[in-house]
Amino acid sequence: MAMASVSPQNSVPKVPVFLLFCMFLVFLSTHVSAQSSPVFACDVVSNPSLASLGFCNTSLGINDRVVDLVKRLTLQEKILFLVNSAGNVSRIGIPKYEWWSEALHGVSYVGPGTHFSNHVAGATSFPQVILTAASFNTSLFEAIGKDFGEATARHKSMELGTTTEKIRDLMHVMMWQLVKETDTNFTVSHTFVCIYIYLYIYAEQMSLQVVSTEARAMYNVGLAGLTFWSPNINIFRDPRWGRGQETPGEDPLLSSKYGSCYVKGLQQRDDGDPDKLKVAACCKHYTAYDLDNWKGSDRYHFNAVVTKQDMDDTFQPPFKSCVIDGNVASVMCSYNQVNGKPTCADPDLLSGVIRGEWNLNGYIVTDCDSIDVFYNSQNYTRTPEEAAAAAILAGNSLFVLRFLGVDLNCGSFLGQHTEAAVKRGLVNEHAIDIAVSNNFATLMRLGFFDGDPSKQLYGKLGPKDVCTAENQELAREAARQGIVLLKNTAGSLPLSPTAIKNLAVIGPNANVTKTMIGNYEGAPCKYTTPLQGLAASVATTYLPGCSNVACSTAQVDDAKKLAAAADATVLVMGADLSIEAESRDRVDVLLPGQQQLLITAVANVSCGPVILVIMSGGGMDVSFARTDDKITSILWVGYPGEAGGAAMADIIFGYYNPSTHQPSQNSLYFVFHIFSSGSKSLLLSLSFLILNQSLLSLKETYYEFLQWKIKITSLNLRFSLSGGRLPMTWYPQSYVDKVPMTNMNMRPDPSNGYPGRTYRFYTGETVYSFGDGLSYSPFTHELIQAPRLVSVPLEESHVCHSSECQSVLASEQTCQNSTFDMLLRVKNGGTMSGSHTVFLFSSPPAVHNSPQKHLVGFEKVFLNAQTARHVRFKVDICKDLSVVDELGSKKVALGEYVLHVGSLKHFLSVRI
Repeated sequence: MAMASVSPQNSVPKVPVFLLFCMFLVFLSTHVSAQSSPVFACDVVSNPSLASLGFCNTSLGINDRVVDLVKRLTLQEKILFLVNSAGNVSRIGIPKYEWWSEALHGVSYVGPGTHFSNHVAGATSFPQVILTAASFNTSLFEAIGKDFGEATARHKSMELGTTTEKIRDLMHVMMWQLVKETDTNFTVSHTFVCIYIYLYIYAEQMSLQVVSTEARAMYNVGLAGLTFWSPNINIFRDPRWGRGQETPGEDPLLSSKYGSCYVKGLQQRDDGDPDKLKVAACCKHYTAYDLDNWKGSDRYHFNAVVTKQDMDDTFQPPFKSCVIDGNVASVMCSYNQVNGKPTCADPDLLSGVIRGEWNLNGYIVTDCDSIDVFYNSQNYTRTPEEAAAAAILAGNSLFVLRFLGVDLNCGSFLGQHTEAAVKRGLVNEHAIDIAVSNNFATLMRLGFFDGDPSKQLYGKLGPKDVCTAENQELAREAARQGIVLLKNTAGSLPLSPTAIKNLAVIGPNANVTKTMIGNYEGAPCKYTTPLQGLAASVATTYLPGCSNVACSTAQVDDAKKLAAAADATVLVMGADLSIEAESRDRVDVLLPGQQQLLITAVANVSCGPVILVIMSGGGMDVSFARTDDKITSILWVGYPGEAGGAAMADIIFGYYNPSTHQPSQNSLYFVFHIFSSGSKSLLLSLSFLILNQSLLSLKETYYEFLQWKIKITSLNLRFSLSGGRLPMTWYPQSYVDKVPMTNMNMRPDPSNGYPGRTYRFYTGETVYSFGDGLSYSPFTHELIQAPRLVSVPLEESHVCHSSECQSVLASEQTCQNSTFDMLLRVKNGGTMSGSHTVFLFSSPPAVHNSPQKHLVGFEKVFLNAQTARHVRFKVDICKDLSVVDELGSKKVALGEYVLHVGSLKHFLSVRI
C-alpha cells in the first residue's frame, strides 16, 4: 500500500512537466528560426513562380541576370536600390537589404547592417589596424581577413570537417605515444614525428581551406549583411588624426600591401571562383582624407589642397593597389573636397581614375550623407537635384554614359532627390540603370540572388563558428606580432615569472576592456585586460593611478608606495577614444594630464625594472621616458584587441614567440631543426609547441598548457617575442606646434620652414622613427648579391641623351626586363629565437623633389638562436625604384641610388 501510494504521487507530475518542456523546446526552436533567417532574394521554395525569372536563374551569367533584373524594375523601384537601406520589391521576390556593415578589425556593431544577440553575443575582436600593420606580416593581414572570411566551420561538407578532426585526433594519439616512448628506440620516435609532420601540414592546409567568415555565419542567422565597408587605407599623414588608428600607417607601400591582402582575405572564396565573393570589402575613404575635427576645421568643410605629385605618390597608391591587386568590390568616396571638388562628385577621381584607369569591378559608395554634405555644407550645387545628378554622373555627359560616379548613397539623399533630377533632365534613367546594375552585380557575386543561403557554399555556418578557440588565438597572435619594443635597457625584458614575487601594475589603462578594442569595434568574444594577463603569471598589486586617461589628478603618493614595495613595475598609460577617435583629432602628442608626472614619480622610487606600456593609436612624445634611465623598457601596444592583456603578458614574460605560429612552414622548420640537433627531449618539447592549436581544442587553457609543457620537458626554452615595428613616425611636440594639420604638403618647403611629413620627407628630430623596434636578440645583415649597375632602355622617341637626362618615363619599353635580385644573409646572433622584419629602403637621386628614402619591400623572418638564412628581394626598377615627378608622371631617375637594409648600404647606378 505504501509503495502504491508513493508511485502515483511521484509519477503524476512527470507527464505535464515533460510535455511543457517539449512545448518549450518547440517554441524556442520556432522562435529562434523566426528570429534568425538570413535575407535573400529568389526564394523559389516559398514562391515557385520566381524560378521562371531570368535573374533568379543561376545558370546564366551575372551580366545577363543583372540586365534581366533591371528591365523589370520601374524608375521608382530602381531608386530604392541607390541607398544603403535598400527597399524591397516584393512582387518579384526582392527583400529589403542593408548595405552598411563594418568589419575593420572584427565584425562591428557600427552600422545598421550588423547586430549582436543571444544567438551571437560577440565576434572575434582583433587589434586595431595600426597595431596589426606593425607586424609587417602580409600573411597575417590576409589571415585576419580570412578569419572574418573563413572561420573554423565545415562549409563544404560535414565529412571534410570530420576528416580534419580525425587527423587531429590521430595527431594527439601519436604525440601521447611519443611521450610514452621516451625510453624506446629513437628511430621509432623519428618515424612518429615524420608522420606527424605530414599530418600537421595537411591539417593546416585543410584548415586554411575550410576556415570561413564569422560575418557569413552571422549573416546566416540574420545578424549581418554581406557588404562590409572596410578597410580604411588612408595615409596616416599627421599624428594628431583621431582615425589614424584605423589605418595601416604612414607608408604608401605598407598601406597598399595591407589593403590588398586584407581585401583578399575577406573576399576570396575557397572554391577559387574569381567571379564570386565570400563577403564584399570596401576600401575607404577616397581620397586625401586624414582630418576630422581640428581647431575649427572639420571634414565636412575641409578642402584638401594636394599637389599632383603628392596625390600620385602618397595618397592614391593604396587605393590603386586595393582595386587592381586586391580586386576590391567597392570604394567609398570621402566627405572632404580635394582641390575644390567634393570627392563624391569629382569626375577625374571617380569616372576617370577608379573606373577608367583602375577598372573597378564593383560599386562606388558615398560616405554617409556625403551628398547632403557637399550640397548643404559645401554649397557645391544650387539645388538638391543638381547634387544628386553630380554624384551619379560625376561630370559625365548624359550622352556619354560609360564610366559614371556614385552607385550607392549611404544616407537618404539619392532616394529623396533622384526622381526629381530625372524629371528635370539633369540625369536620365539609363544612368540610374548603370548605377543599380553595379550594385546588383555585387549582390549576385555574393549569392544574394541564388536562393536559400543554406544550400550555398557557406550555408552551414552559424553561431558555433563565431568566437572559436582558433579565432581567439589568432587575435592574441596578431597582438603579439604587432607589439613594438621601443626601449629595453640592459635586457630588462623579458621578466622572469619565477623571480618576480610582486608586480606593481599601475595606470588608467591597466585594467580597461573597451579601450583595448579601439573604434569601429564590435562586441568581443571576451576580454583579457593587461592586469588579468599579468596576474595570470605572477602576484600583482594594482592601482589605476588616475580616474581615467585624462588624468586630471594623479594618485602619485599611493602609486609610489605600491612601486617601492614591488620587484618590478608595469605602467599602462596612453590614450583612449576620449582622446583620439572619429570626429576627434588631438591638439598635441603629449601624454594626457598628469600621466607624465605619475610615470616619473613611480620610476624614481622603483627598485626593480620599470616597464612603460603605451596604449594609443597615434604616436606620443615620450622623450622624457626614452631618456630616463629609471624607465628600463617601453612598449607600444596600440589598441591590442580582446586578447591584448594576454598578448602583453606573453611579451613581457617571454612566454611565446609570435613568429613560431605561422602555418606549416615554420612548424616544419622547427622539427627539421630539431632533427639536426639530435636531442630527443628537445624534439619532444618542440613537437608539443607546434601542437598549441590542437591542444586548445582539448579545452586546455593557455597557461595550464604552458605549465604542463614546462613540467614534462624540464627545458628552459626562450623566445624573442617582440617582432613589431612602428608603422608611423613619433614626432616631438615641437613638430606639431609649428605644423598645422590643414597643410597637406608631404614635401618640405625650405622657403617657409615647413619640415615635410613622414619618414619619406621629414629629416628633423623624432622621438621614434618609422620602422623602429627592438628585439630580444641582435640580428645582422650581410649582402650576398646585388648589381652595381643596371641599365634601362631609352624609347626611340626620347630626345635627350644620357648625360642630359635626369630621368626617363617608366614606360612599357623602359620597364621590360627591369628587375634584379638583392640577396641578403640575415643572422640571429643572440641566445633567443625570434622574428625579425627585414626592410629594404631606396634613396633615389635628388631629382623631381623625390623622397629622401622610401620603402621598397619588407619580409618578416623567423630565426632560431645563432642561425642564419637568406632573404631575397626581387626589385622591379620601374615599380620599386621609380619616383613621381611634379606633374604626376612616374619616372625612373638616372644616377646613384643607395639601397638600405638596416645599417647596410649598397650603392647602385641606374643608366640608360
